[in-house]
Amino acid sequence: MPGLLGRSRGIIARGNGRAYGDAAIGERLTLGALGLDRMKAFDPQTGRLTVEAGVLLADILAAFVPRGFFPPVVPGTKLVTVGGMIAADVHGKNHHREGSFGDHVERLTLVQPSGEAVVCGPHDNPDLFRATVGGMGLTGVITEATFRMKPIETGWIRQRTVVAGDLAGALKALDESDAATYSVAWIDCLSRGADLGRSLVFVGEHATRQEVASDLPRADILPQSRAGRLGVPIDLPGWTLNKASVAAFNEVYFRQGAKKSGTSFLAHWDPYFFPLDGVHRWNRIYGRRGFFQHQCVVPPFTAHAALSEILDRITRSGKASFLAVLKKMGAGGSLMSFPMPGYTLALDLRVTDETFALLDDIDRIVVAAGGRLYLAKDARQSRQTFEAGYPALGRFNDIRGAIGATGHLASHLSSRLGI
Repeated sequence: MPGLLGRSRGIIARGNGRAYGDAAIGERLTLGALGLDRMKAFDPQTGRLTVEAGVLLADILAAFVPRGFFPPVVPGTKLVTVGGMIAADVHGKNHHREGSFGDHVERLTLVQPSGEAVVCGPHDNPDLFRATVGGMGLTGVITEATFRMKPIETGWIRQRTVVAGDLAGALKALDESDAATYSVAWIDCLSRGADLGRSLVFVGEHATRQEVASDLPRADILPQSRAGRLGVPIDLPGWTLNKASVAAFNEVYFRQGAKKSGTSFLAHWDPYFFPLDGVHRWNRIYGRRGFFQHQCVVPPFTAHAALSEILDRITRSGKASFLAVLKKMGAGGSLMSFPMPGYTLALDLRVTDETFALLDDIDRIVVAAGGRLYLAKDARQSRQTFEAGYPALGRFNDIRGAIGATGHLASHLSSRLGI
């Protein structure tokens, strides 16, 4: 690897290929990292775990949930590598309290373009560390990382549902859930008028042994992951996901969710955190042309106005987002990290010729609101949109230049955005 990095230009490391855009496609050469798949050390007293960068989150969960440990932060899929989680500085349902995954990394090993392996962390080579976390692989190849797992009593989540009649209610419910470990809102992006932004806010905590013994006396206290039983065998015709079908689904989903409000229940950790992982090839519901996932974050003082305008544009366009998720975020910790204090909205939109124009309109709303887009889910934002959202880009490029990464490390994403 060291020699390859030094000789090659336009190279980028690739984990399990779960980024939604072109971040893990090298401009000229893509370096697979799945062979770095060893778990090297674990201290049960501290929860400190050291793994190679190609280890899958799914394998960590399979090994450690039965032992009573859970990762400090998980994204919406477990089919990602630790190196990819660091490069994208992934976040989860607990960002408002626990920050991003990078906030919990104590040290990592980075192979630079020169071939030198450098250890960095919050206190060792901190500038390089802050550029690497969230740096989308553009400072070197991560080969190893150490972070702390957190102890859990059970593998169950105590979940309750809060019904929000409109967007203002959803934002208020998320604010009032600040003390909760996990919170996320499903948002009906096709609701209109007084119901614009109606939502179901799901709040969760790791359940105690006593709670599981009381509610599910025959259940496994620390259950393994659940194998997916469903799948989409073919690419569905494009017309199946339309405004009418999604509106009908949203109405049923909202009503069923509202029935559960006011009470709590125990949810298995796997479908709670990774619902789509249980449906094989779920992307096929969008048809052969696929879909865009668009995720933005906007600051608190502009959030209501900006998100209202985004939802109104989607409703008026007739472009149905089958999945729309709203979360509250805290501060970001690194130079190119996506999170910032505010609220993040993730949308799935089927690819059509009109979708490009709609997303351009949404991007302008985000920029005007002082927000930005998530690089791990981006496939088409403009350079102007990107530069407006990432004020530390100049410092990031300076660090890349100082270590000889400019030109050597390049992805289709970095070339498109001028990094």
